[in-house]
Amino acid sequence: MTKSIEIKKYCKSQQAQWDALVRASASGTFLFLRDYMEYHAHRFVDFSLMIYERNKLVALLPASRHDNKIVSHGGLTYGGFLALPELSSEKMLSIFDAVADYLRQQEIQTWEYKVVPYIYQLYPHAAEEYALYRLNATRIACNLSSAIDLATPLQYAELRRRCIKRAQKQGVTIHAENNFEPFWEILQDNLQERHGIKPVHSLQEITLLHNLFPNQIQLHTAMLNNKVVAGCVVYNTGRVAHAQYISASPEGKECGALDLLFAHLIENVYTSCRYFDFGISTEEGGNILNQGLLSQKEGFGARGVLYETYRIEL
Repeated sequence: MTKSIEIKKYCKSQQAQWDALVRASASGTFLFLRDYMEYHAHRFVDFSLMIYERNKLVALLPASRHDNKIVSHGGLTYGGFLALPELSSEKMLSIFDAVADYLRQQEIQTWEYKVVPYIYQLYPHAAEEYALYRLNATRIACNLSSAIDLATPLQYAELRRRCIKRAQKQGVTIHAENNFEPFWEILQDNLQERHGIKPVHSLQEITLLHNLFPNQIQLHTAMLNNKVVAGCVVYNTGRVAHAQYISASPEGKECGALDLLFAHLIENVYTSCRYFDFGISTEEGGNILNQGLLSQKEGFGARGVLYETYRIEL
């Protein structure tokens, strides 16, 4: 282990220091703040690490332990190193090597690493992928998301424009909501019917998270005849507006409610963000592509962003 680098496991008393570095880092979002990470603490054995150089906190690794494996992080969509912007590529390589050595000492055999997609990064961060290459990491998941660069947006496809007009003609209205229950019923019904699964967050969990982060977690709905027919839960990191949940009732699909909703979010609500990210259109780690879903997102001018996971055998 590099002599100037010290690694310590996170403990609750260090929450203020942890959160401060998340906010100061080059790729930190509110998902890495401890209040967000710990809403599902009962599901994971936390193994988050704090990395110091000459007694100064310079980087964090959100992580959970799963027997002799760690995942950074098992409960997050992405979760690589969070480092101060001034940290050099050379130092990042040293940190990777030092953490790998530390994990071996802890009898960890496998390290799964979820790269923070570039759209969330304030500065170029390719030293991360280079370090993974040097550690002989294997890419085990490559999910395709779709994002709009709001600085240089593309035109909507003709089909999307027609659906927007249909929704407007039928009287669909768009609203910001604090009550998640009507939308959650639609979401649960769709997920159960299509995939036989439940949302990652329960209604109680998403309501709790919204109350903890009211400016970052927002629900927008489309209504027809005073009834919610579609909705989208957006995670707003400041740089990226990410559609965390999207769903519509049969009536909402018929009237084009989601198209009008997305147009409103893109053109009116999240204009201060750099990217609007629709989320992934893949399943099973990227091995299955939902072409219809991808086409719908790309109809708004969105293009591909990768969410990658690597495995390092220690």
